[in-house]
Amino acid sequence: MHQTPAGAVPAPAPTAPAASQTYSYSHLADNLTDSTALAEEVALAIAYNGISQAVMLVSPTDLEDFIVGFSIASGIIASVDEIYDIKLSGCGSAQQAEVEIASRAFWNLKDQRRQMAGTSGCGLCGVEAVEQALPELAALQPAPLPPIRWLQGLRQRIGDFQPLGRHCGAVHAALFMNDQGELLLGREDIGRHNALDKLIGALIRQDIATAGGLAVVTSRCSLELIQKVLRAGIHTLVSLSAPTGLALQWARRHNLNLIHLPQHSEPRVYSPAMENQA
Repeated sequence: MHQTPAGAVPAPAPTAPAASQTYSYSHLADNLTDSTALAEEVALAIAYNGISQAVMLVSPTDLEDFIVGFSIASGIIASVDEIYDIKLSGCGSAQQAEVEIASRAFWNLKDQRRQMAGTSGCGLCGVEAVEQALPELAALQPAPLPPIRWLQGLRQRIGDFQPLGRHCGAVHAALFMNDQGELLLGREDIGRHNALDKLIGALIRQDIATAGGLAVVTSRCSLELIQKVLRAGIHTLVSLSAPTGLALQWARRHNLNLIHLPQHSEPRVYSPAMENQA
């Protein structure tokens, strides 16, 4: 092991860049220069028990929340107890995460990789098998819809949980509201999936009960977000953008309350279907 000479100051550990940095630009019309803050992103390589699994472009904040949430929401682990250790390293825009997981979870992961080997690409976000894109997930127990008062003024209230978005834009947010209608925490990222993964990871790591609460996403609501919320056991998802048809079908099939909050009209309940509501 390398020893630091006596009296020498140890070199600082390499860190990821800040969530945003200031960059200069010039105006096209008059060539005058100015500056603005822009959101940063880094490439994060994730390996489980020494085997590389994915490289994700993420905002360089709350990376441990992201890894826990990604592992749960992607079906790699069944519970946070199956993560034994997380080690982050890297420099600048290249970051690495070494994740130690339980043997059972690792064998399941290796089995998934074997099933994917040799298949042709289906073109769905890099997933190489339709079975992986449309997995069998357990339905939730039906839960009541939130009171409408919880959603009144929500678009304005979530601004307090989007410091990076207010500062420089270019990021999505995912937030959690508890069973009293109180916004508890939020996470931001350049990727809409990543923001939700970070939120799920934060809820798990902080041991926050999700019963009776709901998740809020600022991005469009596609199938992948539905699957992540189902795996996390959250019963209600509110999206500031409209869902896709497939997302709606999965929400109804799996008893997930799905609500779209348009900018200039009342909340729209897509799931459960109106005919199924009391």
